[in-house]
Amino acid sequence: MNTDKLSKRLETVAKYIPKNARFADIGSDHAYLPCYMVKRNDVRFVIAGEVVDGPYQSAVKQVKQEGLSSKISVRKGNGLEVIEPNEVDCVTIAGMGGTLIATILENGKNKLKDSVQRLILQPNVSASSIRDWLLKNDWILIDEEILEEDGKIYEVLVAEKGDSRPLYELNKEKALLFGPFLMKEKNAAFVKKWTHEKINWQRILSNLKSAPESEENTQKSKELERKIKLVDEVITNEDN
Repeated sequence: MNTDKLSKRLETVAKYIPKNARFADIGSDHAYLPCYMVKRNDVRFVIAGEVVDGPYQSAVKQVKQEGLSSKISVRKGNGLEVIEPNEVDCVTIAGMGGTLIATILENGKNKLKDSVQRLILQPNVSASSIRDWLLKNDWILIDEEILEEDGKIYEVLVAEKGDSRPLYELNKEKALLFGPFLMKEKNAAFVKKWTHEKINWQRILSNLKSAPESEENTQKSKELERKIKLVDEVITNEDN
């Protein structure tokens, strides 16, 4: 991967960035995505945000080498604190856990109030944490993708401001866990992910059943049984 050719997961993120956007890439690492978008003349301005010094220095070096310092501002800071009010209209956060992404959004939601119109989020795990945050904070999912790359499965969530409750009316539990768009399409990556999750949960459940009885183990077992049932329903039911 470099500034001319992104990984499959970052290409998927890139395609949802609106033309002529001013966007902030939070956790930008080597600033590959910002450089790629600017070199294609697809965006007006980018903030590449990094909280860790090593990746921050890598991003600074990359942007300088590419001669893109006039279009890309590399900033060191925690989450959305690198953005000034009304500075960007799109935010991308990729390559983190869903819980961390939701925390970044929650801690910086004052920065999202005004000009930010679109969020493009790529969690490595726990996408349900992001869906839950979006639902509670008046952001509506407009699209989702799930893909496999190098043996790993990634989800990409795209949201804009709006009421997302209608997306969850039929079955909120399933929609939050699996994704309202993804569970309708049920592509090969989706089926593979949830089949593997089910096998893992069945293994844990088997261990719990052979463990000493306790209220905690009983509750964990019930939760796992519930999730396994949901996977079976979504994967086998054509109406989901």
